[in-house]
Amino acid sequence: MWSVVKSVLSALLGVQNDHQRQQDFSTGKPTVFILTGIAITFLFVLILVGVAMIASR
Repeated sequence: MWSVVKSVLSALLGVQNDHQRQQDFSTGKPTVFILTGIAITFLFVLILVGVAMIASR
């Protein structure tokens, strides 16, 4: 599971190398990557909302 999170974070930041991307597409299930990406994006938005609420006080 850690490799999926690492791959999704790398892809979101745009720093994933071509070898890792090809390995992900050949061995991983797309639904795992999609769900992990949605979860990480949701957590990122929650963090941004939290920071904005703290900064607005």
